[in-house]
Amino acid sequence: MQSEAAEFYADGVRLAGTFTRSETDTTSPAIICVHGYTGRKETYMPPFVRDLTAAGFHTLDFYHRGFGDSDGIANRIDPEEQVRDILAARIWLAQRAEVDAARIGLMGLSHGGGASIKAAAVDPGIAVIATVGAPGNGERWQRSKRTEAEWDELQETLAEDRIARALTGQSKRLPYQQVSPPGPAERDAFKTMYKTEDAYPDGYPLENIDLACGFKAEDWVAQIAPRPLLLVQGEKDTMVRLEEGEALFANAGQPKDMMIIPDINHAEVYEPRNPAVYATVIARLLEFYRANLA
Repeated sequence: MQSEAAEFYADGVRLAGTFTRSETDTTSPAIICVHGYTGRKETYMPPFVRDLTAAGFHTLDFYHRGFGDSDGIANRIDPEEQVRDILAARIWLAQRAEVDAARIGLMGLSHGGGASIKAAAVDPGIAVIATVGAPGNGERWQRSKRTEAEWDELQETLAEDRIARALTGQSKRLPYQQVSPPGPAERDAFKTMYKTEDAYPDGYPLENIDLACGFKAEDWVAQIAPRPLLLVQGEKDTMVRLEEGEALFANAGQPKDMMIIPDINHAEVYEPRNPAVYATVIARLLEFYRANLA
């Protein structure tokens, strides 16, 4: 693969990523690869880049502000800001001579799928979009991770944190698993693949929960039509439950398609966790992009 560093700006914030050329010599379509809530794209994005570029698509994968080599408040996850990061990525890609600017698509993974949906809704320059395990409603998604008692206790904690933010400008930081608890089916993945504490030992701002709860991709998904949309969802996903994909699909216009993979959880779509399931996912993604970006 031929890769080079990519640098661009959103809201004046420097974002860092990697542009990888397709394995063809002609002007080609490109896919923006958007990472998920952990921000650990380096642990699961490389196989997607490898296979997309081998199939003839340029790729741009980057860190949202606050993650990796990008600037910004460390590990702060504001979906609205991430939408603007994606829009800036599309503009940057469109300036590349080897990229066909009329054939730029999105691939949003997990929480990155939700931000990608709004980005596609507001930017007609995005030709197609596929998401894998995307939440449709931030508050419903966050509540699904907790019991009613835990949710009530969290509201008290958030109220205290809002005061601290107003008085000090700082949000309390906690390990990822406390800010966004993984479901029972995915907990092992945080020990073997994501390893968020190793990458971000200072934790994630509690403010992220408030920011997530105020974002609803399902309110925007209808505006993508008539551009093609593909939703991929694991049937036994306990991190982003199947109901999230179903709500997005119900609200989307045509053309749309949804691939529900039986008996898998959120992390199994990634090659490091389950190569066989990943092979199924990437085959469907490539079929979708070939059909709609040819």
